[in-house]
Amino acid sequence: MFDMTIQLQTGSGKRLYEQIYEHIKNEIREGKLLDGERLPSTRSLAEYLQISRSTVDVAYEQLLSEGYIESRPYKGYFVCKIEDLLELGERLTSGSADDVGGAAASDSKTLTSHGVATEQRGQVADTEDDIIFHPNGMDMSHFPFGTWQRITRNVLSYDNRQMFKLGEAQGDLELRTTISRYLHISRGVQCSPEQIIVGAGNDYLLMLLEKILGRHIPVAMEYLSYKRAYRIFQSFAYPVTLIGMDEQGMKVDELATSKAQLAYVMPAHQYPTGIVMPIGRRMELLKWASGSDGRYIIEDDYDSEFRYKGKPIPSLQASDKKGKVIYIGTFSKAIAPAIRVSYMVLPKELLQVYREKCWFYSSTVSRIDQRILNEFISGGYFERYLNKARKLYKEKHELLLEALKPFAGSFRISGEHAGLHLLLTAVDGKTEAQLISAAHQQGVKAFGLSEALIEEGEHRPENTSKKETMICDSHTVLLGYGGLNKEQILDGIERLKKAWL
Repeated sequence: MFDMTIQLQTGSGKRLYEQIYEHIKNEIREGKLLDGERLPSTRSLAEYLQISRSTVDVAYEQLLSEGYIESRPYKGYFVCKIEDLLELGERLTSGSADDVGGAAASDSKTLTSHGVATEQRGQVADTEDDIIFHPNGMDMSHFPFGTWQRITRNVLSYDNRQMFKLGEAQGDLELRTTISRYLHISRGVQCSPEQIIVGAGNDYLLMLLEKILGRHIPVAMEYLSYKRAYRIFQSFAYPVTLIGMDEQGMKVDELATSKAQLAYVMPAHQYPTGIVMPIGRRMELLKWASGSDGRYIIEDDYDSEFRYKGKPIPSLQASDKKGKVIYIGTFSKAIAPAIRVSYMVLPKELLQVYREKCWFYSSTVSRIDQRILNEFISGGYFERYLNKARKLYKEKHELLLEALKPFAGSFRISGEHAGLHLLLTAVDGKTEAQLISAAHQQGVKAFGLSEALIEEGEHRPENTSKKETMICDSHTVLLGYGGLNKEQILDGIERLKKAWL
């Protein structure tokens, strides 16, 4: 590529490397620099601009860390595909809430390594030499701890002592405004800040939702689903109906014959099967919800940030024109498990009920934590971290798929379109228990799919089809790769070859 013409302004108040970084980033976003296009070398560009090479190095390193460019050994720097890059920065820090507000309107799932579902979405015990393919493992090695610490110090400064006063019940307006803009940009969610309720984890939001909707509301769930939500619904005395699944997710024809008033679904990436619900099935769900007063869909969008194939799919709520979707999300997957901040977007009809019945419930997230998170997102740090994490997980995802090619004759691989785990189903008759035991003998912990069956399969629909049985039978294990480095992934797969092939 020829050297780039960049108009550097020495008196602009911005450092030279920032100007180079912003120029190249904008050129990529605007399509002026194309996917795969080679950038000039740092030495060449520095000579052309008559500046220090280290200045260009710093700009390239920033672009590299955010996933805009990639370095190829002995070849140079090249433009990356940006269709999956999240673009938040300036749009989150400018404009008013009305820009988004004019429209209508998790925590990680966990299985144990021995096939026993845990009560919480936490980690499991391990030994030093074990390779643990935990489906909810996360890589925190690139988390910007220094940035988080600096924001925390600023928030706790003397000038911000008002943070220690009692805040709004729904969460601070500033954070809710930031969340509404983030959801609109990244997930197509149409909502105003007034429709958002911030809470410490999805459990609290579901319990608050029960106060809004009332008790004894029939709810429908897929028979393979998030067991903690099932137990929470049971604690509300909500009758739970288990609905059949196919390769597109919940079967709406079965849902229509049930007495359910609520449907709990995960359209972007169903846990644990990894199914991405197509638009046709989503429209069927919305039509069901619109068929009767008092029907709603709970959309749990727990890890929609991590999608690796195809274009990003908007949320189900983005297609909701009649206020039938209750949208729930969390920052636990996108940032860190310890960030116990979730959010719920209520349809306007239910927002009015909330204000009448639940106005006195205080927010369960401290104002200090809300302010830190708000600064992290609106300052552009979340965008950079998420883009970097997405690129890192995509590399691990592709590495794992490549390493699993020798397993193709003995296993069917699925769930590869999103999330941080894959599913392997044995086609040679090996049972889940046999697979887990054999892996354990080689120092590998795998996780069984069958333990996500509600009530351990006792309420599986009688008309389960053969294709559905393939989804939920006892021959499938989950391999999570998020918490492993590349060397551990390759080591683990080599051990599984000895155990399973």
